[in-house]
Amino acid sequence: MSISRSKVEAVLKQHQDPYLNKDYGQLVESISIENEQVQVILTLPYPFASLGRALEQQLADAIQSKTGAKQVKVQLQLDVPRAKPQEGVEGVPPIKNVIVVASGKGGVGKSTTAVNLALALAQEGATVGVLDADIYGPSQPTMLGLSGQTPKIQDNAFVPLQAHGLQVMSIGFLTGDDNTPVVWRGPKATGALIQLFGQTAWHDLDYLIVDMPPGTGDIQLTLAQRIPVVGSVIVTTPQDIALLDAKKGIEMFRKVNIRVLGVVENMSLHICSNCGHAEAIFGAGGGERIANDYQTELLGQLPLDKVIREQTDAGKPTVLAEPNGRISEMYTDIARKIAAKLALEDSVPRNRIMAFFGK
Repeated sequence: MSISRSKVEAVLKQHQDPYLNKDYGQLVESISIENEQVQVILTLPYPFASLGRALEQQLADAIQSKTGAKQVKVQLQLDVPRAKPQEGVEGVPPIKNVIVVASGKGGVGKSTTAVNLALALAQEGATVGVLDADIYGPSQPTMLGLSGQTPKIQDNAFVPLQAHGLQVMSIGFLTGDDNTPVVWRGPKATGALIQLFGQTAWHDLDYLIVDMPPGTGDIQLTLAQRIPVVGSVIVTTPQDIALLDAKKGIEMFRKVNIRVLGVVENMSLHICSNCGHAEAIFGAGGGERIANDYQTELLGQLPLDKVIREQTDAGKPTVLAEPNGRISEMYTDIARKIAAKLALEDSVPRNRIMAFFGK
């Protein structure tokens, strides 16, 4: 049986990527056939490390079965595209994609969500940074076990601290100990954060996750207008009051032309550790309703679980503490959805990426 490129492509077209909704025939980087041995290289535009080996084997088995090849090797490689920021704001070369994680109000788990999404992206193979922009309540130093540390200055720029594969910068590194409040008026706080973003020596980041301050005031609006953001993620709880504030957050991003990638519903369900009874303490269906109302996506629903709080308080967030656990899988699934949505959006022109998405 002769093996041709078209036969291999036909097999790949029968398998669809669950995050891109594209068949793998459209992800081909190269196909080589020699002496009934086939080698295929596919390029994915979102981090996929934990899926990689199983997917490579699945596709290799399918190609071998359908073409009769003696040996098939499928290799996946990652190439994160650079998405376009909001109009009128220039991108920053060392950073491909700035994603802001925001909430209309405090106490909904925004910072916990931000750090776990950053860790998930990093564990899936991306180069990731975290900017803690929550100026009045910086929590990333504690969550990442960096409390009390101070960044070095090199060539008039802050060198971000390293934690669990992340590049990290926080206003909390510069304001003294954890008990020292930041008593700044809006313009000073905004200026400090813009400076912190621009004068940090970020190194070749696929994604920078910005943990935004809660609310929709002057600081949030100015940051959204002056930092090159490619997308926003709204964190809420199901209760009506939180949803009202989440809607304000979505409206704010729309006014500054920043795409809303989706909604994360936190504390959606509590499961009793003793009896297993599930109860929607803060209500049910709120995240789905707001996603439908604003034509965006409900990216995921995370449970109310004391383990999440305990792990972040201890400086070892869930994705790091239990990488193979059920909750970590939820964060990782949300992270992949966000990255895939960005890859499907308009990107900075690149011949291969544009051809791949038919633009």
